[in-house]
Amino acid sequence: MTPADVIAMAKENNVKVVDIRYMDFIGTWQHFSVPVGELTESIFEDGLGFDGSSMRAWQNIDNSDMIVVPEAGTAKIDPFFKVPTLAVIGNIHDPITQEAYTRDPRGIAKKVEAYLKSTGLGDTIYVGPEPEFFIFSNIRYSSEAHASFFEIDSPEGHWNSGDGEMPNLGYKIRPKHGYFPLPPSDQYQDMRTEMMLTLEDLGIAMECQHHEVASAGQSEIDLRFDSLLNMGDNLAWFKYALKNVAAKYDHTVTFMPKPLYGDNGTGMHTHLSFWKDGNPLFAGSKYAGMSQDALYAIGGIMKHCKALCAITNPTTNSYKRLVPGFEAPIKLAYSSRNRSAAIRLPMYSGSPKAKRIEFRTPDPSANGYMAFSAMTMAMIDGIQNKIDPGDPMDKNIYDLPPEELAEIPSAPGSLEEALEALKDDHEFLLKGDVFTKDVVDYWIDYKMENEVKPVISRPHPHEFYLYYDI
Repeated sequence: MTPADVIAMAKENNVKVVDIRYMDFIGTWQHFSVPVGELTESIFEDGLGFDGSSMRAWQNIDNSDMIVVPEAGTAKIDPFFKVPTLAVIGNIHDPITQEAYTRDPRGIAKKVEAYLKSTGLGDTIYVGPEPEFFIFSNIRYSSEAHASFFEIDSPEGHWNSGDGEMPNLGYKIRPKHGYFPLPPSDQYQDMRTEMMLTLEDLGIAMECQHHEVASAGQSEIDLRFDSLLNMGDNLAWFKYALKNVAAKYDHTVTFMPKPLYGDNGTGMHTHLSFWKDGNPLFAGSKYAGMSQDALYAIGGIMKHCKALCAITNPTTNSYKRLVPGFEAPIKLAYSSRNRSAAIRLPMYSGSPKAKRIEFRTPDPSANGYMAFSAMTMAMIDGIQNKIDPGDPMDKNIYDLPPEELAEIPSAPGSLEEALEALKDDHEFLLKGDVFTKDVVDYWIDYKMENEVKPVISRPHPHEFYLYYDI
């Protein structure tokens, strides 16, 4: 789609407002709106100015001017705004040098695609994420100096089996029993279908929707695979659409990995493959029908997994999901069909086109552009350095005896541990100037100062339960 096509699209849809969107460093979609009269071909070259110092982890106030340059091919008609609005995603640039801004997550995704082509290892990175999420009917939380609490509710929640609602029909989902009950136990079928069809109406291909394992509305909607940059865009639209559809039903959606104690958390299993000249590169005659390069790519993910988690599992809450006992893929092993391993090689189809790696550790709190880029860089490093992933693990990891389990490396146990791993292991991200040293350092510093330290320094409600009467 060209700038002229976008202008024609706006006229055809009687657009009154143009919404300019971009992803901030941490992973929140930001926007501002301009009247449709500002939609000229020149803004696709010159961009529009904004204050970069007001964005988290971007510019200082003494160097705050930035520009966002809309990309014509991303234009869509927003399905939620009352006034006809065209939304277009932009890339961040310096207004003086016109160079791409290094801390623009979308810019990082563009660079990793270019870097893969420059290596000759492939020309396309296909990504297929499976984001899970919770749908709640009510959420209350507060974190003050003298008080802290959260309270979640859902008509599906098992804790409501004895509630005084009239009538209480009793169709509540027990912990770990949410996969896949029909209505009336599954109370969100119609809402999830609307979410899925809204995304399809936006031109984003979908695969399926279903209830997930946990009680209280845990769900999953899978996106059909697409190229890395497109999938970064699609995941941004995905989160936006789900939250807004839920709001229409007076419900709320969260991608927080572990909002409920004692039940399964929320992951984002991510399928990845490299292609070249229209041919899949991960199909071959090795284990599970994979190629040697695919096994090396697995070796790259396993070698760098602890550092990757600082980007693919980027919240302190992420590590409340990555604990034993809730199907969380915390052990760094690979296997065909085995969902207890961190890396699975799906065996649904024997077609070479279907051969891919499924990395099961990430969660949907991640910034998609940065997470998919970091995974790709780890796979490229694995292939370039011929990193052997070792033997596959075709046993149920959850059933292994303790002495055998202890020999398998694990994902980090905390965000602090993951950030320390990234501090020690990030050279693979710097290749091709994809992630700069500034990006890595600023990510580590921001997460430590704004998330890790504030969380570990606060009293926890359960500490009062354990220790108040000491």
